[in-house]
Amino acid sequence: MFGWALLADVIPLYPLYALLFADTGLSDAQISALFVIWSAVGVLAEVPSGALADRFSRRACLVAAGVLQACGYAGWILLPSFTGFAVGFVLWGLGGVLVSGASEALLYDGLVAAGAEEQYARVNGWVTAAELLAQIPAAAAAAVLYAVGGYPLVGWVSVGVCLAAAAVASRLPEQPRGTGSADGPDDEPGYLATLRAGLAVAAHRPGVRAVLVAAALLGAFDAVEEYFPLIVAGWGVPTAFVPVVDLPIVLAGVAGAALAGRAARLRPWMLAAVLGGAMLLFGTAGFGGLPAGIAAVAVFYGAFRCVLVVVDARLQERIDSRSRATVTSVAGVGTDIVTFGLYGAWAIGAAPLVAVLGVLVAGALPLLLRPLVVPGVGSSR
Repeated sequence: MFGWALLADVIPLYPLYALLFADTGLSDAQISALFVIWSAVGVLAEVPSGALADRFSRRACLVAAGVLQACGYAGWILLPSFTGFAVGFVLWGLGGVLVSGASEALLYDGLVAAGAEEQYARVNGWVTAAELLAQIPAAAAAAVLYAVGGYPLVGWVSVGVCLAAAAVASRLPEQPRGTGSADGPDDEPGYLATLRAGLAVAAHRPGVRAVLVAAALLGAFDAVEEYFPLIVAGWGVPTAFVPVVDLPIVLAGVAGAALAGRAARLRPWMLAAVLGGAMLLFGTAGFGGLPAGIAAVAVFYGAFRCVLVVVDARLQERIDSRSRATVTSVAGVGTDIVTFGLYGAWAIGAAPLVAVLGVLVAGALPLLLRPLVVPGVGSSR
């Protein structure tokens, strides 16, 4: 899983695609519109794709995701215009929803089968760290490839990496649905029955809804990562060096995700305090310039990534194998819907307004992450 996570994110286009859009002549409004299209695909396809993963194969979903993402990047290079970028985002969005839910379910059920599900926060934190760590070689490759062949070379190498990730995903082990848990008989329901069952768990299972809301709200703030290159460029950093200057932020995210296993022991109010302080730093980063601004954004990103992994672990603890990808995808839909508002907030007030919204989410965490009280047993996370 670590190898796939690392390879799936060693994409040279990641640190440069917002700049590709800008250099092609797109306005800030058009760039935000592309991000909205990306999120809209998630809203429409997230839950159906989660049910596909639960009913058929989570591994196959990861393979298909890599192929779709590769096609999307190819479209960007062949048709560098708003239309071409929009089509690419649709394909990338479809690939993204196939991964969302399926990857968490594949990992959690594998740990259940090994009797180590309590290690999910730690292991998923390291998987997330691997995904973020991949941005370092991606940034180095982006700088070199851009200098040698511009955006086209960066794009075609990214296509090849996506296809390689799909090949690695095809070799990942997958547990039969229900292995290692008491989910019921081994007979498989149909697709619609799987979809309905997952939605029922998300809506009615005690303790699931509140944590699902927390995961959806917090996950939306991952969208600010798309603006990091623009923030750095706004401080006067040349395009070729933006990926390098962005590295401290990436490393902070890696460290934060890797510490999630320890942070999983924190009480909800402690997580809220960490997140709230990080949001305040992010809101003031734009006033610092270099290097203070980079330091502030880095601390924010590390703390955010840590709390995000812990909240995901809280959600996984409260759902079972047969509905895991579907319920996780419901949280993903919530994230995509909230992301619309976040893009709008950025267009209106940039980082300060986004930080204010983040502080409000942090204030709600103690309520949303309250321990689940089990009659006759006490409370659980």
